[in-house]
Amino acid sequence: MTPNKEDYLKIILELGGDEHKVANKQVGAAIGVAAASVTEMVDKLEEARLVTHTPYHGIQLTDSGRLAAAKLVRNHRLWEVFLMTQLLYPYDALHSEAELLEHATTDDMANRLDYFLKRPKTCPHGGVIPDANGNYVHQSTTPLADLQPGAKATVERVMDESNLLDFLSVIDIKLNDEVLAVDNSNGGITLRVSRTGKVVMVKSEFAQGIFITSPEIIAANK
Repeated sequence: MTPNKEDYLKIILELGGDEHKVANKQVGAAIGVAAASVTEMVDKLEEARLVTHTPYHGIQLTDSGRLAAAKLVRNHRLWEVFLMTQLLYPYDALHSEAELLEHATTDDMANRLDYFLKRPKTCPHGGVIPDANGNYVHQSTTPLADLQPGAKATVERVMDESNLLDFLSVIDIKLNDEVLAVDNSNGGITLRVSRTGKVVMVKSEFAQGIFITSPEIIAANK
């Protein structure tokens, strides 16, 4: 499988494509490619029986696609933990390095890396690390962009995307921060961050890559 195909599988999984259909537009926005490129790649993944695609409804991973994606995510997130804890890479530089390493990582290497790191449960960006069999705890796929004015939520994880990570560093939003939506209009969401007391604005494109949880979200997903 080519690295490009693998990247698509990872993104589809991160967006929740193991449990429900995700829109082509979401995948394109996360990867940063045009709709035509997404359609072309999805056709190839469907031919390989890694995804199913229903026009106007979206893309979902097959069982084999979910397993392949989980192993890739495992490799990527283990390398991120290694790079940060052992080589002291900065938070916003982890993704690009792990992206190169994950594609060349065998199952044996991943298992040895996991053992060396004492079996970490999550990566530095909050993402759960699947086990050697591709099993993992499901996390929220509700984006910050969906938070309505007056509602509170906790930042559970963020997409491994350099521009987003740089932006979060600038406005000082971290994992596990509780946020209150003040406004959600005009291409962005305005938040009050409880830890800092600051009011910040997050553009819609970035808010799609920040995933939140709350008692209400947990109840709705049961």
